[in-house]
Amino acid sequence: MQFTVMPAGAWGTAMAIHLNRIGQTVSLVFRETDEAAEAATIRENKHFLPGIPIDQNIQISCEAAPTLLEADVLILVCPSKFLRPQCREIKPMLASASRLKLIVSLVKGLEDGTNLCATDIIKQELPGVPVAALSGPTFASQVARGQPGAAVLASDDDTPFLREVQKAMSGESLRIYTSSDLIGVELTGSLKNVYAIAAGICDGLGLQDNSKAALLTRSLAEMVRVGTNLGGRVETFYGLTGFGDLILTCNGKESRNRTFGELFAQGVSVEELLTKRQMTVEGYRTCACFYKICQDRKLSAPILQEIHAMLYCGKDPQQALRSLMGRELKAEY
Repeated sequence: MQFTVMPAGAWGTAMAIHLNRIGQTVSLVFRETDEAAEAATIRENKHFLPGIPIDQNIQISCEAAPTLLEADVLILVCPSKFLRPQCREIKPMLASASRLKLIVSLVKGLEDGTNLCATDIIKQELPGVPVAALSGPTFASQVARGQPGAAVLASDDDTPFLREVQKAMSGESLRIYTSSDLIGVELTGSLKNVYAIAAGICDGLGLQDNSKAALLTRSLAEMVRVGTNLGGRVETFYGLTGFGDLILTCNGKESRNRTFGELFAQGVSVEELLTKRQMTVEGYRTCACFYKICQDRKLSAPILQEIHAMLYCGKDPQQALRSLMGRELKAEY
């Protein structure tokens, strides 16, 4: 099976390396010509995935159109705020992409203003091509290095080709499951980033195991409450893309969202982190989207509400902690 992966950030590069390792044909598309030329020469993406070699069999390009001519599957891996422009850039090329049967999104986050998930944006901008989402508890560098892991390929259109893609993307180091709960998989992939910021704030405040365990447990309960109200299935939130990814993103040292929260709690400003340090933190913008959704639907989400108050309203983290601990007592269920 032939895959086009774009753009060549950390996740795009890691997925290309994984697919090549298990015998698939892969084209990796860079945004910039000079970055593509450098990667083709040194066989490494030193800006986003340094130290991990890119095999000679992976075609490196800065132009998507030629790679789409032969692609069976297009994998999109850009930050959520760039997804709609990326789709509009691709759209004119699809007329010649006669073999393309599926677009797979690895994008995690909601779109500002519309609060749409990634596959909804792709369906709007690139109608006519089936869409799926791939999500799960995986860090890019560990997938690239072949560390064993698992993920979920979700689509609301369970075609035989989806199962072919499942088989084509699975190997000894990455096991792919399928799901028909597309909205649930995308919601879990977005929500867990918000709660990872809270976990990082716990770390930054010096809180220890008891605090983190309580936060993660109640965050999962909140994810289930919000996500099922928005159409996700409860079992999805207890699976790989829900509970699994929540545990990874809230505890892993490679988690950008957790790191963002830790530095924020230590006194580094949001502006410093997002602009000067140029951190890509999906949970920051996604928090505002879900806050608006919960307000509109009158959903109880106290942890998310306090995260929003800290990030957008200047509330002191210690005060936010006191607000959560001082809430009215109730039964767990």
